[in-house]
Amino acid sequence: MSENHGCCAHEVPEGLSRSTTATVHPPAAPPTPTAPTSAPARPSNAIELPGGTFLMGTDDEQGYPEDGEGPVREVTLSPFAIDAHTVSTARYAAFVEDTGYVTETERIGWSYVFAAFLPAPLRKISPRPDKTPWWAAVTGATWYAPEGPGSTWRGREDHPVVHVSWADALAYATWAGGHLPTEAQWEYAARGGLVQTRFPWGDELTPNGVHRCNVWQGVFPTKNTAEDGHKGTAPVDAYEPNGYGLYNVAGNVWEWCADWFSATHHLTPDTPERRDPRGPERGDSRVMRGGSYLCHASYCNRYRIAARTANTPDSAGGNTGFRVVWDLPGAST
Repeated sequence: MSENHGCCAHEVPEGLSRSTTATVHPPAAPPTPTAPTSAPARPSNAIELPGGTFLMGTDDEQGYPEDGEGPVREVTLSPFAIDAHTVSTARYAAFVEDTGYVTETERIGWSYVFAAFLPAPLRKISPRPDKTPWWAAVTGATWYAPEGPGSTWRGREDHPVVHVSWADALAYATWAGGHLPTEAQWEYAARGGLVQTRFPWGDELTPNGVHRCNVWQGVFPTKNTAEDGHKGTAPVDAYEPNGYGLYNVAGNVWEWCADWFSATHHLTPDTPERRDPRGPERGDSRVMRGGSYLCHASYCNRYRIAARTANTPDSAGGNTGFRVVWDLPGAST
């Protein structure tokens, strides 16, 4: 993958892999969640989409061919429903309260936090990856303490839950009666009915000078002017939704997808891979889509709809969340 992934994703292969450093913070045996007290209903604002054929990927000159963004190809999807926005901290708290689930991040013992968000003493003692030193590995950073000890999710109930690994996201999705979106489902929904535009609203990042998403403003990583209204995460329903009613599919937080990452798997000529594709059967990293509040055009413009990145499934950080999809009648099994 391109070396400029690290502004948005914490680039575990180049930094402090939570897998390889587990001996520093050995995870305890995962608890057995209690049974839900009641089956959670699909959110009333979940968007039902009919599926069909769309053009996936891009050959845009602003893209990263080495990431496997292209070529543009026709993909056909079965009907599905998808969260209008990423899962909020309040929704994740309800899941934890109902099941007793303890996140993988809590069991590992630490997670990545953007260093500028930390108080000086904590910033000083938290290790940083050599190639992405704006990330700090903070002991005790979790979904309910986003900047580590002394911080809280209170007051950010409507912000996206963060510091969740792929398994943590999947556990919630299963509890909610759904699953994580395939990469194709995510892109189809994110496009909002538009064809081959860079963003969910068109090709200009700030049409008529209006900010439509939460990404870095200023000079990365030293100065964020927050002209879009947010230095960190924004509420899950900030800004205008796309044509299908989805919020924040560009910027705010990276979103876990179901697929293993590959830059070449989709190049297969096999017809089945063009209908409800699910990616390769195995891999080292899972796909993430959408970009985050740390993305900036000068370093990582992966807040475009067709942009892709990946991280190891046990990874987590302060700019990674997820949304859920549900199968509808007529969906492929």
